[in-house]
Parts: sequence; C-alpha cells; structure tokens
Amino acid sequence: MTHAAKQCTQTRRKSRARWLDFSWKFPDERDCLASFLALEAAEVLAGVKPANLVQLRNRRQPCGRNLHQLWKLYSNTLLAGSALKALSLRQKETGDLMLFYTPELLQSHLQHPKTAKFLKQLGYLTPENLQQTLAELQKRFQTEVDMPHEIGLFLGYPLKDVAGFMGCSDKPCTGCRQWRIYGDPAPSLALSDRYAACRRGMASQLRDAGNPIALLQTTSWTQ
Repeated sequence: MTHAAKQCTQTRRKSRARWLDFSWKFPDERDCLASFLALEAAEVLAGVKPANLVQLRNRRQPCGRNLHQLWKLYSNTLLAGSALKALSLRQKETGDLMLFYTPELLQSHLQHPKTAKFLKQLGYLTPENLQQTLAELQKRFQTEVDMPHEIGLFLGYPLKDVAGFMGCSDKPCTGCRQWRIYGDPAPSLALSDRYAACRRGMASQLRDAGNPIALLQTTSWTQ
C-alpha cells in the first residue's frame, strides 16, 4: 500500500462513525440489522448520495449476530417500506458486497451529460437505463478480480476525481477523504463533509435509541 493510500485509509477510519459503538443497544435481530443498514446507508437516506457500498460479512459480530445471515432472513421485510433498493454485486463465502441505492437519485446522477458520456467511453452503452447499467456493473464485479474503479460515479464521487484516479485526466492528486481528490479540492472536500455529517447525524439518532427500522424506511430525497 502506498503512503497516499495509507493516509486515505487512516482518514476514513478517523472520520467515520462506527456501528459497533452502539450495536449493543439493539438486542432484537431485526433492529440490529436495521441499525447497521441505516448507518451504512445514511447519506443515501438523507438524499445527498445516490448509493453506498455495504459489506455484509458472514461472521459473528461482537454483538453476537451474523449480519449476513440476518440479511437473508429479514431483507425483504426491512426494505419493503423503504425507498432504498439493494443489489448484490459480489457474493463470496465470506459475505456479500451490496450496493444500496435510491433508484431515482442514482438515475438522475448517472444521466448527467458528462457522467453519461464518461460511462459510455467505459463500455456502459445505455447509462440512461438504470437497470441495464446496474446489470453491467454487477457483471464487472463478478467477472473482474479488482473492483471496477467507475464504481465511484455510482457512489456520488465527483467525475473529476474518478477520472483522475483512473488515469483518464492530467489533474494532480490534491487531497484525500473517503476517496482520492484530483484538481480543485474545494468542492470535493465540501461534498465529503456533507456525507460525513449525514453519517454522524444518523449515528447520533441511533445512539439515542432511535427506532432503526423507522430510520431505515425514511428518506429525505425528493425529485
């Protein structure tokens, strides 16, 4: 791992609210899973981020629960009243890598002219069709060893930063938060702060014993 990559990892670890800090507050299985998902999808539920990657590990957590098993038991009922959708991108014995997203917001984000043009250059033939685009992304996750770097576009990272990370831009690396920043850092830093504030806000509600199922089924995004 490069020095820059280590700095990015350390920054993420320092700034992110941790579910394990309050998971013990939710002894009920459904509440336990809902609290984890509500935190991991906090920015999406707040309507400021189109999607998040969530790793559901197939192992016992310190709270004593296996989130991967709980997902298989309760996913349909937990998301039934939520604007969130879930797509399994990669399945392994160790767990599933999931994409949690709001369809309307993700569709709007990917249809931005510059983003759609970049996706087409990467082989996504119909970025205006969300289901086809997600199917192509899923195929790449399942057939490629490394994570497709264009996932950053789906996660709401600025196009300039994704293009820079992929070597498709001559902009220099100028910073790092949850992702590498290229070119003018100001808009990327502001966006990162906004994402982090959403996660902290959700963590605060969960620490105060907020209803995790209700939080999971509430979204602030409107078209």
